[in-house]
Amino acid sequence: MKILFAIQGTGNGHISRAREIVPLLQQYGEVDLLVSGTEAEVSLSQPLKYRFHGVSFVFGTNGGVDNWATWKIMNLRQFQHDLRHLPLKQYDLVINDFEPVSAWACKFQRVPSVSLSHQCSFVSPNTPRPAKKDPFAQWLLRNYSPTTYHVGFHFERYDSFINTPVIRSEIRQMETSNLGHYSVYLPAYDDKTLLKHLGAVKDVKWEVFSKRQKTPFQSGNVEIFPVNNEAFNKSLASCEGLLTGGGFEGPAEALFLKKKVMMIPMKGQYEQQCNALSASKLGVPVVAEINDAFGGHLNKWINDDKKIIVDFPDETAQIVDKLVKQYAR
Repeated sequence: MKILFAIQGTGNGHISRAREIVPLLQQYGEVDLLVSGTEAEVSLSQPLKYRFHGVSFVFGTNGGVDNWATWKIMNLRQFQHDLRHLPLKQYDLVINDFEPVSAWACKFQRVPSVSLSHQCSFVSPNTPRPAKKDPFAQWLLRNYSPTTYHVGFHFERYDSFINTPVIRSEIRQMETSNLGHYSVYLPAYDDKTLLKHLGAVKDVKWEVFSKRQKTPFQSGNVEIFPVNNEAFNKSLASCEGLLTGGGFEGPAEALFLKKKVMMIPMKGQYEQQCNALSASKLGVPVVAEINDAFGGHLNKWINDDKKIIVDFPDETAQIVDKLVKQYAR
């Protein structure tokens, strides 16, 4: 059997999940890997068959997307060329993790494809959304990487095709401790903003992982590190809690490790707003933005000893087995 696994390369969560799924897929046949996107710091262990520019957004420095930078890197002509020339007929199964080039190529070439992603959980009307709907964002979630079938992941099983999160083996097998520090991953805020607000909470040590730094440095009680998978995992394993954005994989892994979590979803990023709402239903505190009131939110979170218990069983192998047997041509 020949399988194409197409992965979104914006952010680190998709690649991190793929590191767990690729070896499972390889048990069923030859797997070609495709990645598009421009904003990931982690990489796959296996070589890529296809590397496309795709359609990505660029993280801003004030809590949202940098729209101008996103527009500047957009190349729709290249996108159209890539989707029309991607050879899909050779594959018995095309699996898609929110990757637009292969999704639209399948649509144009009339090749069935299956989503294996967090984003496809929003196909279900049962998946939580904010009270204030965003019709364009809803349309974008449905049409950014359209597929024939869906296998989703979310914090809870909101529908029959939605599973609990994929927790990587390296996280499941990790020895944890509590050295008292807090790990931070907020790529939509610049380091200067984080240093100002985190440094004001003097009796806490912060370990910040930054997309903008190449070498680590320390300022008072705040230490800044370049984004690195191994270093971040080590920090997470020994922290008191994780301060992060409105992503999915990072908060899920921290909750699995029984760490405290606070989320600050990106401004204008509907999916992150939805994720934060779902996490809040589990008891995770959510803050809209970093502003003058942020210190109060931080102190309240730090002083709250409430533990959130989640049940994320290890079902990845069974999910992959069912997907391959049900959807391979």
